[in-house]
Amino acid sequence: MAVHLSHSLHLRADGLSAAYGGRRVFADLSFSVAPGRRVGLIGENGSGKSTLLRLLAGVDGVTDAATGVDGADVSGRLTRPVRTGFLEQVLPFRTDDRVGDVLEASAAEVRAIERELDAAAAALARDDADADGAASDRYSAALDAAERADVWSLDTRRDELLDGLRLGTIGLDRRLDEVSGGQRSRFALAALLLAAPDALLLDEPTNHLDDDAASFLEDRLRAWSGPVLFASHDREFLDRVATGLLDLDPGRAGAVALAGGSQAGASRDEVLAASGGTVFGGGFSEYLAVKADELERWRRQYDDEQEELRRLRGSAADSARHVAHGRAATDNDKFLKHFKRGNVEQAVSRRVRNAEQRLATLEREQVRKPPSPLEFAGIPSGSHALEDASGLLLQLSDVAVEGRLELDALQVAPLTRLLVTGAIGAGKSTLLGVLAGDRPVDRGTVHRRRGLRVQLLEQDVRFADPDASPRRLYERVLGERRAEQVPLASLGLIAPRDESRPVGTLSVGQQRRLALALVIARPPHVFLLDEPTNHLSLGLATDLEQALGTYPGAVVIASHDRWLRRRWAGERLELVAGRAVPVAA
Repeated sequence: MAVHLSHSLHLRADGLSAAYGGRRVFADLSFSVAPGRRVGLIGENGSGKSTLLRLLAGVDGVTDAATGVDGADVSGRLTRPVRTGFLEQVLPFRTDDRVGDVLEASAAEVRAIERELDAAAAALARDDADADGAASDRYSAALDAAERADVWSLDTRRDELLDGLRLGTIGLDRRLDEVSGGQRSRFALAALLLAAPDALLLDEPTNHLDDDAASFLEDRLRAWSGPVLFASHDREFLDRVATGLLDLDPGRAGAVALAGGSQAGASRDEVLAASGGTVFGGGFSEYLAVKADELERWRRQYDDEQEELRRLRGSAADSARHVAHGRAATDNDKFLKHFKRGNVEQAVSRRVRNAEQRLATLEREQVRKPPSPLEFAGIPSGSHALEDASGLLLQLSDVAVEGRLELDALQVAPLTRLLVTGAIGAGKSTLLGVLAGDRPVDRGTVHRRRGLRVQLLEQDVRFADPDASPRRLYERVLGERRAEQVPLASLGLIAPRDESRPVGTLSVGQQRRLALALVIARPPHVFLLDEPTNHLSLGLATDLEQALGTYPGAVVIASHDRWLRRRWAGERLELVAGRAVPVAA
């Protein structure tokens, strides 16, 4: 693969393909991102978003997130500006680095640009004649670079970045191992933005950002003059920042360039797509609408083709009967016997042959069955907990977990829909643990209905038997008979190639999808979800939220997801330092 460093300010891929150990990640991917455009990478887990960013950044030792295989087989051509900045999920700093040193190191290139501008200005002043124009050209190039790097506001920008990312109160002499993991990630983001590269590559930039910090980053990126390519599971961030989306899961349609929407306007010189992906020239809201329309067309085409297949199969089977006269010859037309026999046989043969050809063509080229909507199976009947649908399933009274949670009361009815919000450390996960029965309380009472089944989808799913396969775990939970009736593959959450792999070798996202599959096939009376959109693809997160609307039991969700919170129609409980506070209107 060729990586071309260019004075052009575009990010570009031409015919890019990548594979790990025979597993194709993407193929023949081509696109270009122009200055001022911000393209979000979307797609299922393992579709190659991080791989693409690392290849563009020129990072060595790219590893397949889905399989852990090192070293990609890559072909194609990549072009990027010389000064391209990359925010990784794994930080490139040593733990004993000091915050101030990290920031100063990121500013080193900007200070070098400033020194070159001073030197070029001095050279131009010395060479009054500048006969060949070399000094003027040097100064012009240095001034252009200085303007792009915004060298004159470096110290001011540093302070703004630290304040905007909620880091202003942390001393610059602190070591990185003395601050939290979230704060380290925010320092990495501040250092990258401070360097003011000509192009930005960002991998999950809103991880560890609260609402205010995320809004601050959105404002910065919307004002960014260079091209930006980023991967994010934050749907609100995508909707507010992206001027286009590159979907690495093109589905049945292959590569299609779509333009339109409030943030559209990208020309073919700004955003291009080839067979490796689909580009949407708009924000995430438009993307959802386009995908929904495409899925509906897919379903209609599939239904029409299945009906046509049934008709052709029937036609091929009884063409002879339909073409033949269906009566015995009479004396008056016996003299036509030999003449008609030949015509009839030819007609029969032609009809049968045409039907068989159309059938063979359609069977070969028919679209695959579209994915079924995510649905939860009904809660088994005869369960004690739901015999009286008017009663409460769970009730907390004067509950306290020391240093974590204090609640006067909380009630969960059979069809409760409750969203628990709050900052990191507010007590959301603790509350779910209490409701699930996994976290003992230091004070108060927790009353559960007899026969109640409660299940918690945790943020970090860990299975007790890491050597068991997803298929085996599925059979253990559902029973072999139920697992045969509702096969794991039918849920569309675990790829067939992963059903027999040890669950311990699956990624965090894949393990979470398996845990979700177990709930979908056998839903509890009370379903608790801790940050349900973490580690799930954008499409699956959206499908899950829609499916929860018709869940056959109670649902309690703890989430900081702005997209989910903005659209929530049920009850809300906001926690601050473990205590309930009035929810803002």
